Amino acid sequence: MYMFTTSTVCADAETGRNKNNRKEITNMEFMGYVRPDGRVGARNMVAVIPSVTCANDVCNAICRQVQGTLTYPHHQGCCQTPPDLERVTDTLISLACSPNTAAVLIVSLGCEGTDHERMYNTVKATGKPVEIIHIQELGGVSKAIQAGIDIARRLVIETSGIQRQPVDVSNIVMSIKCGGSDATSGMASNCVVGYVADKLVDLGATVIFGETTEFIGGEHLLARRAVNKEVADKILRKVDEMEGRAKAIGCDMRKGQPTPGNIAGGLSSIEEKSLGAIVKSGTRPIQGVMEYPEIVTDHKGLWIKDTPGREPEILTGMAATGAQCMMFSTGRGAPQGFPSMPVIKICGNPNTFENMKEDMDINAGLILTGEKTIEEVGEEAFAKLLRVLSGEMTKNEAVQYFTSIDIHCLGPVI
Repeated sequence: MYMFTTSTVCADAETGRNKNNRKEITNMEFMGYVRPDGRVGARNMVAVIPSVTCANDVCNAICRQVQGTLTYPHHQGCCQTPPDLERVTDTLISLACSPNTAAVLIVSLGCEGTDHERMYNTVKATGKPVEIIHIQELGGVSKAIQAGIDIARRLVIETSGIQRQPVDVSNIVMSIKCGGSDATSGMASNCVVGYVADKLVDLGATVIFGETTEFIGGEHLLARRAVNKEVADKILRKVDEMEGRAKAIGCDMRKGQPTPGNIAGGLSSIEEKSLGAIVKSGTRPIQGVMEYPEIVTDHKGLWIKDTPGREPEILTGMAATGAQCMMFSTGRGAPQGFPSMPVIKICGNPNTFENMKEDMDINAGLILTGEKTIEEVGEEAFAKLLRVLSGEMTKNEAVQYFTSIDIHCLGPVI
C-alpha cells in the first residue's frame, strides 16, 4: 500500500522551520527577466530555431553573424511517424517559449513534417516577438541566411534593453540530472542536489527531475512519495514502458545502463545506480509526471519528467520544461551544458574536481574528505544557483560547451 502525503504537511514536518523563519526565507530573491506571459527568465537571448534538421546550417550561419543569438541544431523534423513529428513540434514550441529566450526566429525549409506554422502561432500567443522564414520560398540558402541575419539582428536590438528586476525565488524552475556517475555521486553530489531541491520546494519553487531509466529498481520508492495513487501508478507505468521499449528490440540494457564509465566508477548494477540517482530528487512529495515536450505552467513543487538519461535528449527535454537552470551531479566528470539553460556542475569526486576544475562549478567531494557537510555544500550550491539565475555564467557557458542537443523520439525514422 502506498502512503500519500500533501506537500504542505511533508514540508512542515521535515524542515521543522517555524513560520517566522519560513517567511524570511520566502523573501529571497534573484534578478530575472520578467516576460510578457509573467514567467521569469535567467538569460535574454534570441533563439534561432530550425523546424527541421535541413535548416540547421542556415541557423548556425545566422548565429555566427549575430551576437546575442543561440540555436538548437537537432536531427528531427522529417521522415518520422506522425506521433513523433507532433512530439518534435511540441518540443520545439516549448523551447521557443522558454523564459530564457527574449525573442524567436523560426527557420523552416518549407516542406518538413513538423508544423512550423503552429510553432509560430503558439509562440506569438505568449506575447514574445517571433518571426519565421522559409528557405525554399526565399530562393535558397544564401538568401535565407541574409534574411535571417537581418531579422535576428533586429530582434536582438529590440530585446537587448530589457532589464533584470528582483523576483521571488518561488519563480524558480530548476531541473536536475546526474551523469558521468560513480560511487561518489550517490554519496555526495546527488545529496547536495537533493538538499537544494528540498529547499526550493519549501520556498514555493518548482523542481523537475527525470532519467526514467534510472528509476529501475527504485521506482517503488518514488511511488511511495506520490501525492496520490494516480501519480504513483503513472510513475510505475512509465518505468514499465521504458523497459518495454528495450525488450521490444530483443535487448536488455547491460552495457547501456549502467554505462562502462559507471561500472568503472564502482556502480555494479542499474538498481545500485538508481538508488544513488533518486537521492538527487530530495525527499519531498512528487506532484505529478510530465510528458517529454511538456512545459511548466502552474506546476509547483517536485515533478518528474519522462526522459531518457543521455545528455543531449534529457537536457533538451528539461530546457523545454521552461527550466531557467539545471543542477547537474557528476562523479567522473560530465562537462557539457545547453544553449539556453545554464548547467551548474556539482562534482562528488574530489579527484575529478581537481583534475577537471575548469569544468566543475561546485566541489561536493569535500563532503567525502570530511571538510564540509552536505548542508554546507548545499548552501554553497544554493547561493551559486541564485547568482547564476541573476547572470553569473557557469563554466560550460563560458566556453560555449553546449552545442550537442537532440529531441527524444519513440519511433523509427521512415
